[in-house]
Amino acid sequence: MNTFWAIILLAGGLLVLWKSADLLVAGAVRLAERFGVSRLVVGLTVVAMGTSAPEVAASIAAAIRGEGDIAIGNVYGSNIANLALVGGLACLIRPLTVRMQTLRREIPVMLFVALLLWPVLHNLDLSRAEGCILLSIFAVLILLTVYIARKDAANSSRVVRDASRDVHDTQYAIPNTRKSVVFIGIGLVGLAVGADLTVRGAKVIGAQIGLSNAVVGQTMVAVGTSLPELATCVVAAIKGHHDISIGNLVGSNIFNSLLVTGVAGVVRPFGVGARLVGADYWIMIGVSAAFGLIAVAGRRTIRRTGATLLLCGYAGYMIYLLGYS
Repeated sequence: MNTFWAIILLAGGLLVLWKSADLLVAGAVRLAERFGVSRLVVGLTVVAMGTSAPEVAASIAAAIRGEGDIAIGNVYGSNIANLALVGGLACLIRPLTVRMQTLRREIPVMLFVALLLWPVLHNLDLSRAEGCILLSIFAVLILLTVYIARKDAANSSRVVRDASRDVHDTQYAIPNTRKSVVFIGIGLVGLAVGADLTVRGAKVIGAQIGLSNAVVGQTMVAVGTSLPELATCVVAAIKGHHDISIGNLVGSNIFNSLLVTGVAGVVRPFGVGARLVGADYWIMIGVSAAFGLIAVAGRRTIRRTGATLLLCGYAGYMIYLLGYS
């Protein structure tokens, strides 16, 4: 494939991503209203799971090939890209408001599960048993999230329907649950296809750059698999669905740390390089903590100043990675 067709693939992939994200956000909002659960919960579960699918596929493929550095590098890089790059761009477009419960519950959980990777990986090896432990913790968190969502819905005397009355909220009319599910399904498939096209084009364009496996995982693979989160969060931010954006970012990072790492380890145990339990790991932890602190400093709103700091931090991270490639 020559550069011309690579650029066509890249542009086409980005277009598919954008339209698919539009469908996913529209369907997710209506589904939340239909079942009386918050958009945050939908973002943390349905949307996050769908947009994390590329990370799962990429890390499993790397684990099968015995490329542990790419598998774990993808997790680190995607977590950092989600908060610093995707979160930064979304908040730059439109400042995002973070719920108090998210600051007190979901963001600390996101940081906690990232910290769980340290005792698992500090010996430079991920065993099948450790992968099962991560998946068990993931299952417990999902069950707790569903339980809390059902409890909140049962205690609520009414369902929030403001989005359904917002004429410019979406160009699509979704009158029932079936269409909402169809829109979500089409959106998720489209995100996967668009991400694949975009990554293929980007890999050809950057083929002449010599990078280590760890750096490949933390740059091209990580950014490529984070494109669904990017498209979804930007579309949600433009439409003012703050909870969908925040839920997607936080939920995707939880999925990456537990589901992606756990599944990769269960499929095939692998070793990782010392660098991935050193500076690279603590950079991921630092970015996760900084995201929460910026929200606190902005009084539960990540404004454009905070977004700029996140983007500058991501630029510095890229410079650091390329300097060690």
